[in-house]
Amino acid sequence: MNRSILFAFLFIQSIMGAQITERSLSSEKWQFKNTKEQQWLPARIPGTVHLDLMNNKMIPDPFKDENEKKVQWIENEDWEYQTTFQVLSKELENDQIDLVFNGLDTFSEIYLNGKLLKKIDNMFRKWEIPVKDFLKEGNNELKIKFRSAVNEGKELAKKVPFTTPESPRSFVRKAQYQFGWDWGPRLVTAGIWKDIQLKLWNLAKIQNVKYHQISSENGLNLKFEIQIDTQNPGDYVLNINKLNKKVYLKKGLNRISIPYGTDGLKLWQPNGWGDAHLYDFKIELFKDKRSLDQENIKVGLRTVELVQEKDAAGKSFYFKVNGKPLYAKGANWIPSDSFSPRIAKEKYQKLIKDAKDANMNMIRVWGGGIYEDDEFYKACDENGILVWQDFMFAGSFYPADEDFLNNVKEEVKDQINRLQNHPSIALWCGNNEIDEAIVNWGYQKQFKYSKEDSLQVWKDYKKLFHELIPNTLWESLTSDKNIYWPSSPSIGWGHKESLTEGDSHYWGVWWGEQPFEIYNEKVGRFMSEYGFQGMPSLEAVKSMFSGTPDLNLQNPVIKAHEKNTRGWEIISEYMKRDYKVPTDFIQYNYISQLLQSRGMRIAVEAHRRSKPYNMGTLYWQLNDCWPVVSWSSIDYLGNWKALHYQMKRSFEQQVILTEEKEGVLNFYAVNDGLNIFSDVNLELQTINFDGQILKEFKAVSKEKKLESILKFDPIQMATLVSDSDKNKVFLQLTLKDGSGKIIAVNQHFFSKPKDLQLPKPDIKIKKISADEVEISTDVLAKDIYLMGDTQFNDNFFDLLPNTSKKIKLSKPLGNINVMSLWDTLKN
Repeated sequence: MNRSILFAFLFIQSIMGAQITERSLSSEKWQFKNTKEQQWLPARIPGTVHLDLMNNKMIPDPFKDENEKKVQWIENEDWEYQTTFQVLSKELENDQIDLVFNGLDTFSEIYLNGKLLKKIDNMFRKWEIPVKDFLKEGNNELKIKFRSAVNEGKELAKKVPFTTPESPRSFVRKAQYQFGWDWGPRLVTAGIWKDIQLKLWNLAKIQNVKYHQISSENGLNLKFEIQIDTQNPGDYVLNINKLNKKVYLKKGLNRISIPYGTDGLKLWQPNGWGDAHLYDFKIELFKDKRSLDQENIKVGLRTVELVQEKDAAGKSFYFKVNGKPLYAKGANWIPSDSFSPRIAKEKYQKLIKDAKDANMNMIRVWGGGIYEDDEFYKACDENGILVWQDFMFAGSFYPADEDFLNNVKEEVKDQINRLQNHPSIALWCGNNEIDEAIVNWGYQKQFKYSKEDSLQVWKDYKKLFHELIPNTLWESLTSDKNIYWPSSPSIGWGHKESLTEGDSHYWGVWWGEQPFEIYNEKVGRFMSEYGFQGMPSLEAVKSMFSGTPDLNLQNPVIKAHEKNTRGWEIISEYMKRDYKVPTDFIQYNYISQLLQSRGMRIAVEAHRRSKPYNMGTLYWQLNDCWPVVSWSSIDYLGNWKALHYQMKRSFEQQVILTEEKEGVLNFYAVNDGLNIFSDVNLELQTINFDGQILKEFKAVSKEKKLESILKFDPIQMATLVSDSDKNKVFLQLTLKDGSGKIIAVNQHFFSKPKDLQLPKPDIKIKKISADEVEISTDVLAKDIYLMGDTQFNDNFFDLLPNTSKKIKLSKPLGNINVMSLWDTLKN
């Protein structure tokens, strides 16, 4: 910040009478270098060393070609960052001046004017350091030295008397996915990944604000709990949206509670149940009518309970929101970039809006990534998306020595203080798959643990995830938000109890290579992980190349962007089961997406048919951190894959579903909304692919009211279709209420896609406006794929004979290419 701007900034502050000033130091001129080198290079803050090396053209983009291999040396080096910033004599007159580091990655030393301020060892903590005594008028030098997290982790691992899996990542409090996963590259970063601020204040400052929701006969009321750090004891005034309260503050930390009425405020509702009502609250601290500090928060009134009650099958597992059972529909979230500082607010907003548009109401933040940026939780609040929040531990054995536990305790406190006021937070979970790793993955045998070693692993696990984290949670949170779950899943997928209680990660499909149809049998109480891979959009595939793309499955660049060692083999094996395997790359890309979509549709429909036994389905995964073949439904560039379009349909609030079983077809009407439908009836039509109606039926049900789930009487398959016609016809299902209004529609096909005898469709595209087209066909056009540099509001859809469909475009487009399943079956 130059001197004239700084003077202007201080002048404005003095006019406003504000006593607390925050200056971002990220806009200063920063430099970085390898500690082995002499030359300093320009750096951008927030950022990472990889991004700075790319910006200085010192390394190639690791997302392109096979460049990931070329940048592995970076993780073994030490790095330095430095800047100078001005402090004026006027600023030094403040009582207190703090340097606030919101995120340093990871092992680092902070120097101010040559003085060592602090040694840092946790990427996920906020560091606030008093520095008034070390500042001087004029230029001040801030230097941060980063040591290799890989080397530090290896040294820490030596202190443990046995080999730990995934070492050294489990010894460092750092984003675990940076060490590589089966959907992401190994890019172990270092640097200043969040903003640095200079904070100047006098008399007192607001340290933290949280609110309690108090239930009463009249509904919900609020009680604000405000923590204030006071240097000068005395009388002060707290203002909450014009509600004033005089308080006496002693020197040091004060905790003030203020009740607040909620008359006229509406409940925050999850997506699909109503609006996510949010209300602005301004908490301001005064001394002698002069404003000292203020905090602005948004409040969403809601209650969330995790209900686990014993029943005949085991134990329930579901969320009750605002007093009503919620069927959770959504996906798992990973960091949306390997270099998280460059994730723009707009990307967060778009991805969460995409989740909302796909009828989701919950996202699980997976424990191998990061505690996400404030913008992520803000977007979830605004869009009615509940958040299952893992703490950042995943798939390994973690130490529990005193230093590690103390470090984690402060990490948990920092993140709870930052996130607890978000109404979207529904549950805090200790870790991802560590209980399962200890019990099921055979690491003890692989690394030849002694009995004592194995007992120590379990003892450390209990100390961290059953004692320290929940106890810190209880100390920090308000009573209405104390939902803690030690590990996801609670029981591994090889055990029958995993399907009768707790949450379940079912990987019999993909890892177990079981057919998709096994999903109909393997239904748990809450399915928090399951998935299948599919290729990204063609645009994302092309972005893997720095030069002209070579779209060939054997191309080493494309192979390098599949991180699962058997990924291509597994995809092809499943594809053979259900589809004709294309030799053309574009068709293969298309079919791989349909395959992924088909598998997840079978899973979701099995889960929803099992309501209320099953009360949640979160597939793996929503998004990507780089261009890759993965389990995501939205690729790295933000394009919807076939899976996301299918989930939008499968997650509709009201659906009519089918189940083939023992020679009959079962029918289920499912309602996840709050409305109740009366006099419900189900119309069935057997139609050939040319559009001729062959048979018509009405399904029968003893009940006529659709509140949550309604099962109709099964119909013999032979009644609906002959064996010889199964690959030539489909069943049209139309669910209506008593007034004849359509509630839901669906189609049931009697054969796998590869066996369908599809006629050649005459698909026509008519331009309605710059951002709308109409698609029509003469015969069944199955799985229509619209291709173009735009996002369509629907894609990969079936178009029934002699029908049309209007499609919205996110931006105008000249030519739209089209493909359907027929194109892959014609040869």
